[in-house]
Amino acid sequence: MTQAAKNVFVASRLPKRAGVSGWVATLQPRTPRAALSEAISADVAIIGGGFAGLSAGRRISRLDPTVRVAILEAGIVGEGPAGANSGFIIDLPHEVSSDDFSGESESKFRDSVLLQRSAIALASELAAENGWSKDLFDPCGRYSVAMSAEGDKHLTAYSQQLAKMGEAHRLLGREEIEAVTGSKAFTSALFSPGTIIVQPAAYIRAVADCLREPVTLFEQTPALSFERSGDGWLVKTPTGTVRAGKIIMANNGHAESFGFFRGRLLHVFTYASLTEEFDPARLGGERKWAATPALPMGTTVRRINTGGGDRILVRSRYSYNPGIEISDAAIRSAGRLHDGKFAHRFPTLAGVGMQYRWGGAMALTRNHVPAFGEVERGVFAACGCNGLGASNSTAAGIAAAERVLAHRSELGRIYDKLAAPVLLPPQPLTTIGAKIHLAWREWSAGAE
Repeated sequence: MTQAAKNVFVASRLPKRAGVSGWVATLQPRTPRAALSEAISADVAIIGGGFAGLSAGRRISRLDPTVRVAILEAGIVGEGPAGANSGFIIDLPHEVSSDDFSGESESKFRDSVLLQRSAIALASELAAENGWSKDLFDPCGRYSVAMSAEGDKHLTAYSQQLAKMGEAHRLLGREEIEAVTGSKAFTSALFSPGTIIVQPAAYIRAVADCLREPVTLFEQTPALSFERSGDGWLVKTPTGTVRAGKIIMANNGHAESFGFFRGRLLHVFTYASLTEEFDPARLGGERKWAATPALPMGTTVRRINTGGGDRILVRSRYSYNPGIEISDAAIRSAGRLHDGKFAHRFPTLAGVGMQYRWGGAMALTRNHVPAFGEVERGVFAACGCNGLGASNSTAAGIAAAERVLAHRSELGRIYDKLAAPVLLPPQPLTTIGAKIHLAWREWSAGAE
């Protein structure tokens, strides 16, 4: 960060794409909105056109349709981390930490559900307004699937906790989940009906295309710096500037590239592979479903339809990358792991290869809170998604928009009481600790 007396914040790096997302590759190429090529003024400038940034723009327009908003997306909408997402807008946390599930843990559970359902409410509102198809937005729920006695035990315990909270769900035995997935590898499952499943690249494109004046999106327009200018800020891009009263930083881990939350964010990548199309007759079960693992750091699997047949998505492997970029070799290494997991789960699809492989960046904090709030006068962060980017980043964008406009809500109340991200240990301890922790968590997930 360059921070002189006049408050100047300069990006030390810009986002880089990590492989070719199958979600993007299976869509028609996008014609991007025009890049910013002049000096403009806005009430709010939003840096980042992913889940957080676009949701913030949408929320501002709903609260006050006269507010002028400029959204600056460094690349093409959908081709960044949002389009590398697995596409689960969840309504229930993956697990509950307390065995007796009382007191503080119950309160945290309810806050988490409210936060995630705020994201679902925004997405559902857009889907209803625009008549989105189920290929893009499907309120079909999700399965948590187990492949071991430990996974079975976890799902049973989680079911008991959900029952105490009055949350709808259903446990499935081995034969029942085989009837869904066509795989004999899964030993049990828990179905949560409230999750929304999206094609993430198509979804984020659709959200962008719903924005109307005075909310303007500029693609291929990275924010290079911003500096104090009178009572507001001047944001500089390669070929233009935005003079704005307030800024929302919706660029997740790249908030640190501007000097914010330095030493407080863990930059972690997760990896995915998508098969080539195969004849649906080769795999029994339903032709469309989405499953997260019973144990943390396990394997996410989805079956999707893309016109000429069906495909399987496999997401697994986590790596710590403080430079916020990964190599092609890292993607290939993760892909070899994916190939084994795919073969184990779907032996009837022997010979079906992976067509696309990619990675997606996440920003985590040591105490599992978002990097959120007013970080400079008039500069608000909606970053540090801690995974679950579709849900958590959307909610953070909504809350940041409300904070900018001084709007009070229950969602804002949740963010108000969250702690700040804590400092990480000094280097090289953070790197050593992060790599050991990720490796241990993956090992603990076992077959899952």
